[in-house]
Amino acid sequence: MSNNKKESNTSNEEVDLILFFNLIGKGLNKIIEFFRLIFKTIFSSIIYALKTLFKSWKIVLGVLLIAAITGYAIEKSKPTVYSTEMLVEPYFNSKYQLFTNINYFNALLASKEKETLKEIFNVNDDVIKEVKGFEIEPGPESENDRLLQYEEFINQLDSIRAQEYSYEQFLENRSVYAGKYFLIKASAYKSNVFKDLEEGILSSFTNDYTSKEMKRRDTLIEIQKQNLLDQLEQVDSLKQFYLGVVKTEAATKKQNVSLGEFTISSNDNSKTREFDLLKEEQRIRNEIKKLEEEKIEQDVIFELISSFQRVGNTTKSWKESYSIIFPVFAFLLLILFFVAKKVITFILNYEE
Repeated sequence: MSNNKKESNTSNEEVDLILFFNLIGKGLNKIIEFFRLIFKTIFSSIIYALKTLFKSWKIVLGVLLIAAITGYAIEKSKPTVYSTEMLVEPYFNSKYQLFTNINYFNALLASKEKETLKEIFNVNDDVIKEVKGFEIEPGPESENDRLLQYEEFINQLDSIRAQEYSYEQFLENRSVYAGKYFLIKASAYKSNVFKDLEEGILSSFTNDYTSKEMKRRDTLIEIQKQNLLDQLEQVDSLKQFYLGVVKTEAATKKQNVSLGEFTISSNDNSKTREFDLLKEEQRIRNEIKKLEEEKIEQDVIFELISSFQRVGNTTKSWKESYSIIFPVFAFLLLILFFVAKKVITFILNYEE
């Protein structure tokens, strides 16, 4: 009797499994059928649209030809635009003033404030009327430059926050002002006016804030340099005093002489003590050298890496290729027209 019960349970389990797999199979078939229907509908719509276009190929060709001629005529009616670029390295946070002034120049061009622009750029009216606009964007930078900026940023955070902030997050949240170099692009309707604009662009770096920043930097360098010179003088005095003590007390018993933080003993190893003083002197001289190099490297508000070319290059965006855009747009409109016509005809002739 127990064997019959076991066989019955096994049989029921097999039936349940068969039913379960049948349900899965039916579900998969419905999903496959759904996607097949979608693909068939899309394919049928494409074939129908192409069939209609082939039937009306004369109309389609005529519309495309008219659109291409119209686009070409508009292209030729527009003046040729020339452009060139300038690469700069701003110091003392002058990049903020630069961005502000570039936007200001574009606003003056949009409102046709020619007199103000002539005064800023110190040029005649025949130059200003040829200017189209200005753009500014971060300049070229290598992966090493970005990594150095990331390390500098991480060093400013506490240890816990630094571990949580990834390099990808840094790049994603980095400001447009974060770069070291900046690219200024000028556009004009004449190819040889860019050199006349250079002086006005470069003058946009300087303001009261940047001048104060530079003066403050120079003052701090002078203070640090004077402190280092004082330390160097103390080390030199200590070195002379130490040599005198060694000479006069070389034959005497152990005797200690103190001078500030240094303790001189006639029994000290003279070579070791002299080496320490020379090492300290070299460190101070290196610090002074670094300060002098910093002042020399940044003795201006900005550094001009590359200036505007004397003759600009012709520029043309794909958005201005009307001889191509118009036919494509017209073709899409024709497809929509034929599809809409078929749908409307189907609705009007539909009977329940």
